[in-house]
Amino acid sequence: MTALALPTGVWRREALTEIRRSLRLPQFLLPTVLTPAGFYGLFTLALPHEPAPGFAVATLAGYGVFAATGPALFGFGAGVAVEREQGLIELKRVSPMPAGAYVAAKLAAAVTTTALALVLIDALSIVAGVRLPAATWALLTLLHLASAIPFALIGFGMGMRMSAKGAVAVANALFLGCSVLGGLWIPSRLLPGWMQTVGAWTPSYHLGQLARAIVGVDTMGSAWMHGGAVLAMTMAGAAWAWTGWRRSPA
Repeated sequence: MTALALPTGVWRREALTEIRRSLRLPQFLLPTVLTPAGFYGLFTLALPHEPAPGFAVATLAGYGVFAATGPALFGFGAGVAVEREQGLIELKRVSPMPAGAYVAAKLAAAVTTTALALVLIDALSIVAGVRLPAATWALLTLLHLASAIPFALIGFGMGMRMSAKGAVAVANALFLGCSVLGGLWIPSRLLPGWMQTVGAWTPSYHLGQLARAIVGVDTMGSAWMHGGAVLAMTMAGAAWAWTGWRRSPA
């Protein structure tokens, strides 16, 4: 029991430490939490739009995925790159701590930040008149939280390969690019054809379509197809992250 408790304790302590550290960084916390909620409130509540059934529900589906991309890309991409340049990752590698505990702690922090953003978005959606069954809320929230995983893997691979400045630049480009091309701000069916084609190669597009399917609004393609695409992209992201970890000297 003692042998099992030690690794478990290390994983738990590492995760709690990373979560606390993220919550104490306003330059990371405020943009990643407030930006998705602010955009949702602006486009759903503040700006006039054509009345359409399920408009606030449809935007809720997309902006929930949007809320997961920022903490994952910046927490893993930029955060890991900075820590690698500072030698912190090299220090953790020579310590008895399992390598997986470091990644799990980063993911716990990203999911926690995503959860904070979702609380604000969900509150605004209720103000906008969204009413969903409890089971639908639960499934949608689970999908939104899980949306951090493929982006976290992409970000981790970036952080293990790029400089801190390069990782920040690429994270910003992916954060905005995947949101626009993935149809998280504007429905994909309204985008030009070439943008739809490019967007289909992003995890955000398929996650957004799955979220729309959960809340019962129109989607492009079947849920099985989108689920398979997310799985394939997540596996590719895991390979990208793993090879980055293996090849990096520090």
